[in-house]
Amino acid sequence: MPKEFSRGQRVAEQIRRELAELIQQDVKNPKVSFVSLTDVELTPDYAHAKIFFTAMGGTGAIPEILEGLRHASGFLRRELGKRIRIHTLPELHFHYDRSVEEGSRLSKLIDQTVREDAARAQATDEKPAS
Repeated sequence: MPKEFSRGQRVAEQIRRELAELIQQDVKNPKVSFVSLTDVELTPDYAHAKIFFTAMGGTGAIPEILEGLRHASGFLRRELGKRIRIHTLPELHFHYDRSVEEGSRLSKLIDQTVREDAARAQATDEKPAS
């Protein structure tokens, strides 16, 4: 049975798609050019939207990127209003999404543990029986 999506989830996804396009094509600030939007969380009354992003430049550039996104938020909200017809256009709040970074760290740890286990198993197999 297909998963049902609420109107709020559909609106949040549309906001994510539209903002991603606006940031990529219309925002002239080079600080925010390599930003990828990962999720949007809307309050039930649509008054506020948390926009989660990741950046290719690493964590060192995050403060500059946040400043650039906050500076562009008025423009983004206005353009979003032209593209999406909803009663209340949410205020945009940008947050860095650490989940991709954390997932990469955990993946490296798992790979390291698997290699160590394989090396231990091979060392045990090579020992001569007494």
